[in-house]
Amino acid sequence: MANLSVSRFSVVVLTAAACALLALPALAASQARIVRLSDVQGSVQIDKNTGMGFENAFLNLPITQGAQVRTHDRGRAEIEFEDGSSLRLTPNTTVEFSTLGLSDSGQRISVVNLVEGMAYVNWLGKDQFTLNFSREKISLDHAAHFRVDTSTEVASLAVFKGDLDVEGPAGKVVVAKKKTATFDAANNDKFTLANNVEEAPLDSWDKEATAYHDQYAKNNSSPYGYGVSDMNYYGSYSNIPGYGMMWQPYFTGVGWNPFMDGAWSWYPGYGYMFASAYPWGWMPYRYGSWMMLPGMGWMWQPGGWNSWVTVPHYAGTLPVNFHPLVAPVTGTVKTVAIGRGGSVSPMPPSRVLVSAGSAGMGIPRGSVGNLNHLNSQVAKSGFVEVRPAPQFSTSSPRPSSAFSEPQHSTSMSSPSAGHSSSSSGHSSTGSHH
Repeated sequence: MANLSVSRFSVVVLTAAACALLALPALAASQARIVRLSDVQGSVQIDKNTGMGFENAFLNLPITQGAQVRTHDRGRAEIEFEDGSSLRLTPNTTVEFSTLGLSDSGQRISVVNLVEGMAYVNWLGKDQFTLNFSREKISLDHAAHFRVDTSTEVASLAVFKGDLDVEGPAGKVVVAKKKTATFDAANNDKFTLANNVEEAPLDSWDKEATAYHDQYAKNNSSPYGYGVSDMNYYGSYSNIPGYGMMWQPYFTGVGWNPFMDGAWSWYPGYGYMFASAYPWGWMPYRYGSWMMLPGMGWMWQPGGWNSWVTVPHYAGTLPVNFHPLVAPVTGTVKTVAIGRGGSVSPMPPSRVLVSAGSAGMGIPRGSVGNLNHLNSQVAKSGFVEVRPAPQFSTSSPRPSSAFSEPQHSTSMSSPSAGHSSSSSGHSSTGSHH
């Protein structure tokens, strides 16, 4: 690795970007919170209180207080909270994020209403969490993992880990680990307790997703947990002289830049926020700064943890043909696509062609083991065909023989740094520090 010095890179401030940022609310001084739509499979929609009702949702969309998320037939979704806790929605489920706030002492408080359907909650216990379902309320200040299913006739609560206090019209009940409570909506939500948990069809999906986060979010040293597992799966950190620890996704390639694919999504009170299309694209677009390092390409430098940003930061000397992000014109509330637009998590196909410049796009999370080794293969040959696992691959990394051999020895072309989809597409206020 070359010995790079910060002094070689002067920090350039883009006046237009700074002015645009000043026009947005002072997020650092507010109690505003956002959580991450971290997995989207099939038909998933979101209502962001824009007045447009429900619209199609995609990966890495911020979720703000008052927003609703719903899944349709065969649709699934996962939401990650700041500490890495997760909420998973099965098909035909609707939830409302009625409270995403901070207490006077600075503790995060989340209140979610399960309107209908089935959801899995894996709460890590670092923050306060309340889940309302039917006419029941679960309040949590400790770790717990459970499943809730609710309809107009009956609701059920199955506990995998921890003990839950449930309050409702019929009184308070404690549901312990490996027990199930059923609430009869037609009889004032009177409950019955069972000393077992019957397996549901999507329990395996929840268990595999939980195992994925447990494996790849280990040894997290940042103040936040959302997005950490995806960053550790799809990329790695390097200690760069003069810069410290820098992160880079695998499969970047010459000409790749982190702002070429995604979408602008409008939120009341915040304006447009950029959502990256990459499966790891949360934390590097809310905190820290992107930098272009000669001979290494774009890398992300952690930092700026005091407040999240609506527009990603970038710093240092930029490529001559770099197109800064510029937010769409104020006055519209429609989603504006950049490049390939917002992304939906792919279902594992039988084969995936991983190429330089893809930066992990197209690889379902956890479906291929040892991406670091695969990254070396792609760097040499330009692309490699792989056979993803049908479910999460959260055990030991696959041996290299699990990857099919490169089909061609010539590097494939990757998108150019000047890539643009439309006149409004490359129009964000990329904040340059």
